[in-house]
Amino acid sequence: MHTIDTALVDWSRAQFTLTAMYHWLFVPLTLGLGLIMSIMESVYYKTGNVFWKNTAKFWMKLFGINFVIGVATGLILEFEFGTNWSNYSWFVGDIFGAPLAIEAIIAFFLEATFITVMFFGWNKVSKKAHLTATWLTWIGASLSALFILVANAWMQYPTGMYFNPENVRGEMINFGEILFSPVAINKFLHTFLSGWMVGGAFAVGIGSWYLLKKREEKFALKSMQVGAIVGLAAAILLAVTGDQSGYQVAQKQPMKLAAMEGLYEGEKEAGLVAIGILNPKKQSYNDSIDPFLFNIRIPYLLSFLATRDYKSFVPGIKDLMEGGYENSDGETEISATEKIERGKIALQALADYKQATANKTGTEADAEKYKQIVEDNFKYFGHGYMDSPEQLIPPIAITFYSFRIMVIFGVFFIGLFMVVLFYLYKKKMDKLRWLHWICLLSIPLAYITS
Repeated sequence: MHTIDTALVDWSRAQFTLTAMYHWLFVPLTLGLGLIMSIMESVYYKTGNVFWKNTAKFWMKLFGINFVIGVATGLILEFEFGTNWSNYSWFVGDIFGAPLAIEAIIAFFLEATFITVMFFGWNKVSKKAHLTATWLTWIGASLSALFILVANAWMQYPTGMYFNPENVRGEMINFGEILFSPVAINKFLHTFLSGWMVGGAFAVGIGSWYLLKKREEKFALKSMQVGAIVGLAAAILLAVTGDQSGYQVAQKQPMKLAAMEGLYEGEKEAGLVAIGILNPKKQSYNDSIDPFLFNIRIPYLLSFLATRDYKSFVPGIKDLMEGGYENSDGETEISATEKIERGKIALQALADYKQATANKTGTEADAEKYKQIVEDNFKYFGHGYMDSPEQLIPPIAITFYSFRIMVIFGVFFIGLFMVVLFYLYKKKMDKLRWLHWICLLSIPLAYITS
Protein backbone atom coordinates (compact mmCIF):
# COMPACT_ATOMS: atom_id res chain seq x y z
CA MET A 1 0.00 0.00 0.00
CA HIS A 2 1.35 3.41 -0.96
CA THR A 3 1.92 5.69 2.03
CA ILE A 4 1.57 9.44 1.81
CA ASP A 5 4.44 11.60 3.02
CA THR A 6 2.42 14.00 5.16
CA ALA A 7 5.46 16.21 5.77
CA LEU A 8 5.75 16.77 2.01
CA VAL A 9 2.04 17.61 1.82
CA ASP A 10 2.40 20.14 4.65
CA TRP A 11 5.41 21.78 3.02
CA SER A 12 3.57 21.91 -0.32
CA ARG A 13 0.62 23.58 1.38
CA ALA A 14 2.88 26.03 3.20
CA GLN A 15 4.68 27.06 0.01
CA PHE A 16 1.43 27.47 -1.92
CA THR A 17 -0.14 29.42 0.94
CA LEU A 18 2.82 31.79 1.23
CA THR A 19 2.78 32.47 -2.52
CA ALA A 20 -1.01 33.00 -2.54
CA MET A 21 -0.85 35.40 0.43
CA TYR A 22 1.92 37.43 -1.20
CA HIS A 23 0.04 37.40 -4.53
CA TRP A 24 -3.14 38.71 -2.87
CA LEU A 25 -1.34 41.76 -1.51
CA PHE A 26 -1.21 43.11 -5.05
CA VAL A 27 -4.24 41.72 -6.92
CA PRO A 28 -7.11 43.68 -5.31
CA LEU A 29 -5.20 46.96 -5.43
CA THR A 30 -4.48 46.37 -9.12
CA LEU A 31 -8.19 45.87 -9.84
CA GLY A 32 -9.17 48.94 -7.82
CA LEU A 33 -6.46 51.32 -9.03
CA GLY A 34 -7.06 50.22 -12.62
CA LEU A 35 -10.61 51.52 -12.45
CA ILE A 36 -9.63 54.71 -10.60
CA MET A 37 -6.87 55.67 -13.05
CA SER A 38 -9.18 54.90 -16.01
CA ILE A 39 -11.85 57.20 -14.61
CA MET A 40 -9.28 59.97 -14.05
CA GLU A 41 -7.93 59.71 -17.58
CA SER A 42 -11.50 59.76 -18.91
CA VAL A 43 -12.01 63.08 -17.10
CA TYR A 44 -8.77 64.35 -18.69
CA TYR A 45 -9.97 63.22 -22.14
CA LYS A 46 -13.30 64.97 -21.61
CA THR A 47 -12.02 68.24 -20.11
CA GLY A 48 -8.48 68.53 -21.46
CA ASN A 49 -7.38 69.62 -17.95
CA VAL A 50 -3.71 68.61 -17.54
CA PHE A 51 -4.24 68.24 -13.78
CA TRP A 52 -6.27 65.08 -14.39
CA LYS A 53 -3.59 63.73 -16.73
CA ASN A 54 -0.91 64.15 -14.06
CA THR A 55 -3.18 62.68 -11.40
CA ALA A 56 -3.91 59.65 -13.59
CA LYS A 57 -0.18 59.17 -14.28
CA PHE A 58 0.57 59.19 -10.53
CA TRP A 59 -1.87 56.34 -9.88
CA MET A 60 -0.68 54.54 -13.01
CA LYS A 61 2.79 54.24 -11.52
CA LEU A 62 1.42 52.55 -8.43
CA PHE A 63 -0.80 50.37 -10.62
CA GLY A 64 2.24 49.33 -12.67
CA ILE A 65 4.27 48.29 -9.61
CA ASN A 66 1.37 46.21 -8.28
CA PHE A 67 0.65 44.75 -11.69
CA VAL A 68 4.21 43.51 -12.25
CA ILE A 69 4.57 41.85 -8.85
CA GLY A 70 1.04 40.44 -9.07
CA VAL A 71 1.81 38.82 -12.44
CA ALA A 72 5.12 37.42 -11.16
CA THR A 73 3.57 35.79 -8.10
CA GLY A 74 0.57 34.61 -10.14
CA LEU A 75 2.84 32.77 -12.58
CA ILE A 76 4.54 31.03 -9.65
CA LEU A 77 1.14 29.93 -8.35
CA GLU A 78 0.27 28.35 -11.70
CA PHE A 79 3.58 26.48 -11.79
CA GLU A 80 2.92 25.22 -8.27
CA PHE A 81 -0.24 23.49 -9.47
CA GLY A 82 2.06 21.23 -11.44
CA THR A 83 4.93 20.95 -8.97
CA ASN A 84 3.08 20.78 -5.64
CA TRP A 85 -0.20 19.27 -6.81
CA SER A 86 0.70 17.23 -9.88
CA ASN A 87 -1.80 14.48 -9.04
CA TYR A 88 -4.58 17.04 -8.77
CA SER A 89 -3.49 18.65 -12.05
CA TRP A 90 -3.64 15.25 -13.73
CA PHE A 91 -7.01 14.38 -12.23
CA VAL A 92 -8.89 17.58 -13.18
CA GLY A 93 -6.47 19.35 -15.53
CA ASP A 94 -8.80 19.11 -18.53
CA ILE A 95 -11.41 21.14 -16.63
CA PHE A 96 -9.48 23.23 -14.13
CA GLY A 97 -6.81 24.08 -16.70
CA ALA A 98 -9.25 25.39 -19.32
CA PRO A 99 -10.19 28.72 -17.65
CA LEU A 100 -6.55 29.22 -16.64
CA ALA A 101 -5.45 28.67 -20.25
CA ILE A 102 -8.12 31.09 -21.50
CA GLU A 103 -6.94 33.61 -18.91
CA ALA A 104 -3.40 33.39 -20.29
CA ILE A 105 -4.40 33.49 -23.96
CA ILE A 106 -7.01 36.26 -23.76
CA ALA A 107 -6.66 38.30 -20.59
CA PHE A 108 -2.90 38.17 -20.05
CA PHE A 109 -2.06 39.04 -23.66
CA LEU A 110 -4.66 41.81 -23.64
CA GLU A 111 -2.98 43.30 -20.57
CA ALA A 112 0.53 42.76 -21.91
CA THR A 113 -0.31 44.42 -25.23
CA PHE A 114 -2.00 47.57 -23.99
CA ILE A 115 -0.06 48.22 -20.79
CA THR A 116 2.90 49.17 -22.99
CA VAL A 117 0.82 51.74 -24.86
CA MET A 118 -0.58 52.99 -21.56
CA PHE A 119 2.82 53.65 -20.00
CA PHE A 120 4.89 54.72 -23.00
CA GLY A 121 2.34 56.05 -25.46
CA TRP A 122 1.39 59.40 -23.90
CA ASN A 123 3.16 61.41 -26.62
CA LYS A 124 3.03 58.74 -29.34
CA VAL A 125 -0.68 58.02 -29.82
CA SER A 126 -3.80 60.15 -29.74
CA LYS A 127 -5.64 60.92 -26.50
CA LYS A 128 -8.47 58.64 -27.58
CA ALA A 129 -6.13 55.74 -28.41
CA HIS A 130 -4.32 56.14 -25.11
CA LEU A 131 -7.57 56.21 -23.14
CA THR A 132 -8.68 53.06 -24.96
CA ALA A 133 -5.39 51.36 -24.04
CA THR A 134 -5.85 52.32 -20.37
CA TRP A 135 -9.36 50.92 -20.20
CA LEU A 136 -8.34 47.74 -22.08
CA THR A 137 -5.48 47.19 -19.63
CA TRP A 138 -7.93 47.30 -16.73
CA ILE A 139 -10.43 45.13 -18.61
CA GLY A 140 -7.65 42.60 -19.21
CA ALA A 141 -6.86 42.53 -15.49
CA SER A 142 -10.56 42.08 -14.75
CA LEU A 143 -10.83 39.19 -17.22
CA SER A 144 -7.84 37.57 -15.53
CA ALA A 145 -9.73 37.73 -12.25
CA LEU A 146 -12.83 36.29 -13.92
CA PHE A 147 -11.21 33.17 -15.35
CA ILE A 148 -9.08 32.49 -12.28
CA LEU A 149 -12.15 32.76 -10.03
CA VAL A 150 -14.12 30.52 -12.40
CA ALA A 151 -11.45 27.87 -11.82
CA ASN A 152 -11.64 28.43 -8.06
CA ALA A 153 -15.44 28.29 -8.09
CA TRP A 154 -15.35 24.97 -9.94
CA MET A 155 -13.32 23.57 -7.04
CA GLN A 156 -16.14 24.61 -4.69
CA TYR A 157 -18.91 23.36 -6.98
CA PRO A 158 -17.74 20.90 -9.69
CA THR A 159 -20.11 21.05 -12.64
CA GLY A 160 -20.02 20.59 -16.41
CA MET A 161 -17.81 17.48 -16.12
CA TYR A 162 -17.77 13.71 -16.42
CA PHE A 163 -15.36 11.37 -14.62
CA ASN A 164 -13.82 8.89 -17.06
CA PRO A 165 -12.66 5.77 -15.19
CA GLU A 166 -10.67 4.58 -18.20
CA ASN A 167 -8.03 7.30 -17.81
CA VAL A 168 -8.95 8.27 -14.23
CA ARG A 169 -9.52 11.90 -15.20
CA GLY A 170 -12.31 14.41 -15.13
CA GLU A 171 -13.41 15.48 -18.59
CA MET A 172 -15.22 18.67 -19.49
CA ILE A 173 -18.59 18.24 -21.15
CA ASN A 174 -20.03 21.77 -20.86
CA PHE A 175 -17.79 24.81 -20.49
CA GLY A 176 -20.86 27.06 -20.29
CA GLU A 177 -21.96 25.36 -17.07
CA ILE A 178 -18.52 25.95 -15.59
CA LEU A 179 -18.28 29.58 -16.70
CA PHE A 180 -21.83 30.59 -15.78
CA SER A 181 -22.43 28.48 -12.71
CA PRO A 182 -24.09 30.59 -9.98
CA VAL A 183 -21.14 29.93 -7.67
CA ALA A 184 -18.67 31.24 -10.28
CA ILE A 185 -20.68 34.37 -11.08
CA ASN A 186 -21.16 35.31 -7.43
CA LYS A 187 -17.59 34.45 -6.46
CA PHE A 188 -16.24 36.64 -9.27
CA LEU A 189 -18.49 39.62 -8.56
CA HIS A 190 -17.90 39.52 -4.79
CA THR A 191 -14.12 39.15 -5.06
CA PHE A 192 -13.80 41.57 -7.98
CA LEU A 193 -15.77 44.28 -6.19
CA SER A 194 -13.62 43.82 -3.09
CA GLY A 195 -10.72 44.99 -5.27
CA TRP A 196 -12.61 48.19 -6.03
CA MET A 197 -13.12 48.72 -2.31
CA VAL A 198 -9.41 48.21 -1.61
CA GLY A 199 -8.48 50.62 -4.41
CA GLY A 200 -10.95 53.19 -3.10
CA ALA A 201 -9.68 52.88 0.46
CA PHE A 202 -6.09 53.12 -0.78
CA ALA A 203 -6.76 56.31 -2.79
CA VAL A 204 -8.60 57.88 0.15
CA GLY A 205 -5.83 56.88 2.56
CA ILE A 206 -2.99 58.19 0.38
CA GLY A 207 -4.91 61.41 -0.21
CA SER A 208 -5.26 61.77 3.56
CA TRP A 209 -1.50 61.29 3.96
CA TYR A 210 -0.88 64.21 1.59
CA LEU A 211 -3.33 66.35 3.54
CA LEU A 212 -1.60 65.47 6.82
CA LYS A 213 1.70 66.56 5.24
CA LYS A 214 0.00 69.68 3.80
CA ARG A 215 1.17 68.80 0.28
CA GLU A 216 -0.62 68.67 -3.09
CA GLU A 217 -4.00 69.55 -1.58
CA LYS A 218 -5.96 69.61 -4.85
CA PHE A 219 -4.49 66.26 -5.94
CA ALA A 220 -5.31 64.76 -2.54
CA LEU A 221 -8.91 65.96 -2.45
CA LYS A 222 -9.72 64.94 -6.03
CA SER A 223 -8.10 61.52 -5.52
CA MET A 224 -10.13 61.06 -2.35
CA GLN A 225 -13.29 62.05 -4.19
CA VAL A 226 -12.84 59.47 -6.97
CA GLY A 227 -11.62 56.84 -4.50
CA ALA A 228 -14.57 57.36 -2.15
CA ILE A 229 -17.12 57.18 -4.98
CA VAL A 230 -15.59 53.94 -6.32
CA GLY A 231 -15.24 52.55 -2.79
CA LEU A 232 -18.79 53.36 -1.74
CA ALA A 233 -20.29 51.90 -4.91
CA ALA A 234 -18.23 48.74 -4.38
CA ALA A 235 -19.08 48.45 -0.67
CA ILE A 236 -22.82 48.69 -1.34
CA LEU A 237 -22.67 46.19 -4.22
CA LEU A 238 -20.59 43.88 -2.03
CA ALA A 239 -23.51 43.64 0.38
CA VAL A 240 -25.73 42.47 -2.49
CA THR A 241 -23.23 39.95 -3.92
CA GLY A 242 -22.40 38.80 -0.40
CA ASP A 243 -26.04 37.93 0.17
CA GLN A 244 -26.10 35.95 -3.09
CA SER A 245 -22.83 34.21 -2.21
CA GLY A 246 -24.24 33.23 1.17
CA TYR A 247 -27.28 31.73 -0.52
CA GLN A 248 -25.07 29.69 -2.86
CA VAL A 249 -22.97 28.46 0.06
CA ALA A 250 -26.14 27.36 1.86
CA GLN A 251 -27.31 25.43 -1.21
CA LYS A 252 -24.00 23.92 -2.35
CA GLN A 253 -21.78 23.81 0.78
CA PRO A 254 -24.01 23.58 3.86
CA MET A 255 -21.12 22.50 6.09
CA LYS A 256 -19.34 25.77 5.29
CA LEU A 257 -22.45 27.74 6.25
CA ALA A 258 -22.78 25.80 9.52
CA ALA A 259 -19.15 26.59 10.36
CA MET A 260 -19.62 30.28 9.46
CA GLU A 261 -22.50 30.46 11.92
CA GLY A 262 -21.15 28.13 14.62
CA LEU A 263 -24.40 26.21 14.10
CA TYR A 264 -24.17 22.74 15.62
CA GLU A 265 -27.88 21.91 15.94
CA GLY A 266 -30.11 22.58 12.95
CA GLU A 267 -33.00 24.97 13.44
CA LYS A 268 -36.21 26.12 11.84
CA GLU A 269 -36.62 29.90 11.71
CA ALA A 270 -32.89 30.10 12.45
CA GLY A 271 -31.42 33.42 13.53
CA LEU A 272 -28.20 34.91 12.19
CA VAL A 273 -25.41 35.49 14.72
CA ALA A 274 -24.60 39.19 14.49
CA ILE A 275 -21.95 39.13 17.23
CA GLY A 276 -20.73 36.14 19.22
CA ILE A 277 -17.88 34.53 21.13
CA LEU A 278 -17.38 30.81 20.62
CA ASN A 279 -16.93 28.53 23.61
CA PRO A 280 -13.39 27.05 23.43
CA LYS A 281 -14.56 24.07 25.52
CA LYS A 282 -16.77 22.93 22.67
CA GLN A 283 -14.65 20.16 21.14
CA SER A 284 -17.17 17.92 19.40
CA TYR A 285 -20.50 18.18 17.63
CA ASN A 286 -21.69 15.36 19.89
CA ASP A 287 -21.06 16.93 23.28
CA SER A 288 -23.68 18.88 25.21
CA ILE A 289 -21.55 22.00 25.76
CA ASP A 290 -23.09 25.29 24.57
CA PRO A 291 -21.15 26.43 21.46
CA PHE A 292 -21.27 30.10 22.52
CA LEU A 293 -20.11 32.03 25.54
CA PHE A 294 -22.09 34.99 24.23
CA ASN A 295 -24.03 35.79 21.07
CA ILE A 296 -26.62 38.20 19.70
CA ARG A 297 -28.86 36.79 16.99
CA ILE A 298 -31.08 38.47 14.42
CA PRO A 299 -34.25 36.32 14.44
CA TYR A 300 -35.22 34.39 11.28
CA LEU A 301 -32.46 35.97 9.17
CA LEU A 302 -30.27 32.88 8.68
CA SER A 303 -33.21 30.82 7.41
CA PHE A 304 -34.14 33.62 5.02
CA LEU A 305 -30.59 34.12 3.73
CA ALA A 306 -30.07 30.37 3.28
CA THR A 307 -33.35 29.46 1.60
CA ARG A 308 -35.30 32.71 1.00
CA ASP A 309 -37.89 31.35 3.45
CA TYR A 310 -37.69 32.60 7.02
CA LYS A 311 -39.55 29.50 8.31
CA SER A 312 -37.20 26.96 6.71
CA PHE A 313 -34.85 24.48 8.39
CA VAL A 314 -31.10 25.16 8.31
CA PRO A 315 -28.97 22.07 9.06
CA GLY A 316 -26.24 22.32 11.66
CA ILE A 317 -22.96 20.43 11.90
CA LYS A 318 -24.57 17.57 13.85
CA ASP A 319 -27.33 17.21 11.24
CA LEU A 320 -24.79 17.16 8.42
CA MET A 321 -22.76 14.50 10.20
CA GLU A 322 -25.68 12.29 11.18
CA GLY A 323 -27.99 12.89 8.19
CA GLY A 324 -31.70 12.16 8.24
CA TYR A 325 -32.97 15.63 7.30
CA GLU A 326 -34.40 16.81 3.98
CA ASN A 327 -31.77 18.65 1.90
CA SER A 328 -32.24 21.45 -0.66
CA ASP A 329 -32.94 18.87 -3.40
CA GLY A 330 -35.83 17.42 -1.41
CA GLU A 331 -33.92 14.22 -0.65
CA THR A 332 -33.16 12.68 2.73
CA GLU A 333 -29.51 13.41 3.48
CA ILE A 334 -27.34 10.43 4.38
CA SER A 335 -24.79 10.48 7.21
CA ALA A 336 -21.13 11.43 6.84
CA THR A 337 -20.17 7.85 7.74
CA GLU A 338 -22.29 6.49 4.89
CA LYS A 339 -20.81 9.05 2.48
CA ILE A 340 -17.32 7.85 3.40
CA GLU A 341 -18.40 4.23 2.93
CA ARG A 342 -19.83 5.01 -0.51
CA GLY A 343 -16.65 6.89 -1.38
CA LYS A 344 -14.56 3.86 -0.50
CA ILE A 345 -16.90 1.68 -2.57
CA ALA A 346 -16.26 4.00 -5.54
CA LEU A 347 -12.48 3.86 -5.02
CA GLN A 348 -12.49 0.08 -4.76
CA ALA A 349 -14.73 -0.26 -7.82
CA LEU A 350 -12.35 2.00 -9.75
CA ALA A 351 -9.41 -0.21 -8.77
CA ASP A 352 -11.35 -3.32 -9.78
CA TYR A 353 -12.34 -1.72 -13.08
CA LYS A 354 -8.74 -0.81 -13.90
CA GLN A 355 -7.60 -4.33 -13.05
CA ALA A 356 -10.36 -5.92 -15.12
CA THR A 357 -9.56 -3.78 -18.18
CA ALA A 358 -5.77 -3.70 -17.91
CA ASN A 359 -5.03 -7.31 -16.95
CA LYS A 360 -8.12 -8.89 -18.46
CA THR A 361 -8.83 -10.61 -15.15
CA GLY A 362 -12.56 -10.27 -15.65
CA THR A 363 -15.10 -10.25 -18.40
CA GLU A 364 -16.36 -7.20 -20.23
CA ALA A 365 -19.51 -7.49 -18.15
CA ASP A 366 -17.42 -7.30 -14.97
CA ALA A 367 -15.73 -4.15 -16.21
CA GLU A 368 -19.08 -2.54 -17.00
CA LYS A 369 -20.40 -3.54 -13.58
CA TYR A 370 -17.46 -1.88 -11.80
CA LYS A 371 -17.77 1.18 -14.03
CA GLN A 372 -21.44 1.51 -13.11
CA ILE A 373 -20.60 1.26 -9.40
CA VAL A 374 -18.09 4.08 -9.80
CA GLU A 375 -20.67 6.26 -11.58
CA ASP A 376 -23.38 5.50 -9.01
CA ASN A 377 -21.12 6.52 -6.11
CA PHE A 378 -18.96 9.18 -7.75
CA LYS A 379 -20.78 11.94 -5.87
CA TYR A 380 -18.98 10.69 -2.74
CA PHE A 381 -15.67 9.82 -4.45
CA GLY A 382 -13.68 12.37 -2.43
CA HIS A 383 -15.19 11.16 0.82
CA GLY A 384 -13.42 7.86 0.26
CA TYR A 385 -10.11 9.49 1.15
CA MET A 386 -11.36 10.47 4.62
CA ASP A 387 -10.19 8.45 7.63
CA SER A 388 -12.98 9.67 9.91
CA PRO A 389 -16.20 11.74 9.60
CA GLU A 390 -14.69 14.50 11.76
CA GLN A 391 -12.29 15.36 8.93
CA LEU A 392 -15.27 16.78 7.04
CA ILE A 393 -15.72 19.55 9.62
CA PRO A 394 -13.75 22.73 8.79
CA PRO A 395 -12.01 24.76 11.52
CA ILE A 396 -14.99 26.44 13.17
CA ALA A 397 -13.29 29.35 14.92
CA ILE A 398 -11.35 30.77 11.96
CA THR A 399 -14.38 30.37 9.68
CA PHE A 400 -16.79 31.96 12.16
CA TYR A 401 -14.60 34.93 13.17
CA SER A 402 -13.18 35.71 9.72
CA PHE A 403 -16.70 35.92 8.27
CA ARG A 404 -17.73 38.41 10.94
CA ILE A 405 -14.58 40.48 10.54
CA MET A 406 -15.37 40.77 6.84
CA VAL A 407 -18.97 41.84 7.45
CA ILE A 408 -18.17 44.30 10.28
CA PHE A 409 -15.39 46.00 8.31
CA GLY A 410 -17.57 45.99 5.19
CA VAL A 411 -20.21 48.00 7.05
CA PHE A 412 -17.44 50.23 8.46
CA PHE A 413 -16.23 51.10 4.95
CA ILE A 414 -19.72 51.98 3.76
CA GLY A 415 -19.86 54.48 6.62
CA LEU A 416 -16.31 55.75 6.08
CA PHE A 417 -16.78 56.44 2.37
CA MET A 418 -20.08 58.22 3.08
CA VAL A 419 -18.44 60.42 5.73
CA VAL A 420 -15.55 61.27 3.40
CA LEU A 421 -17.92 62.22 0.57
CA PHE A 422 -20.03 64.29 2.96
CA TYR A 423 -17.08 66.37 4.15
CA LEU A 424 -15.74 66.68 0.60
CA TYR A 425 -19.13 68.06 -0.42
CA LYS A 426 -19.02 70.47 2.54
CA LYS A 427 -15.45 71.44 1.54
CA LYS A 428 -14.19 70.69 5.06
CA MET A 429 -12.14 67.56 4.34
CA ASP A 430 -8.80 69.40 4.33
CA LYS A 431 -9.29 70.54 7.95
CA LEU A 432 -10.23 67.27 9.68
CA ARG A 433 -6.96 65.70 10.83
CA TRP A 434 -8.74 63.08 12.91
CA LEU A 435 -10.53 61.82 9.80
CA HIS A 436 -7.29 61.89 7.80
CA TRP A 437 -5.72 59.53 10.35
CA ILE A 438 -8.74 57.20 10.26
CA CYS A 439 -8.59 57.04 6.46
CA LEU A 440 -4.86 56.39 6.43
CA LEU A 441 -5.00 53.69 9.09
CA SER A 442 -7.94 52.04 7.32
CA ILE A 443 -5.83 50.90 4.37
CA PRO A 444 -4.72 47.63 6.01
CA LEU A 445 -8.31 47.08 7.22
CA ALA A 446 -9.43 47.11 3.58
CA TYR A 447 -6.95 44.31 2.81
CA ILE A 448 -8.16 42.29 5.80
CA THR A 449 -11.77 42.73 4.68
CA SER A 450 -10.90 41.71 1.11
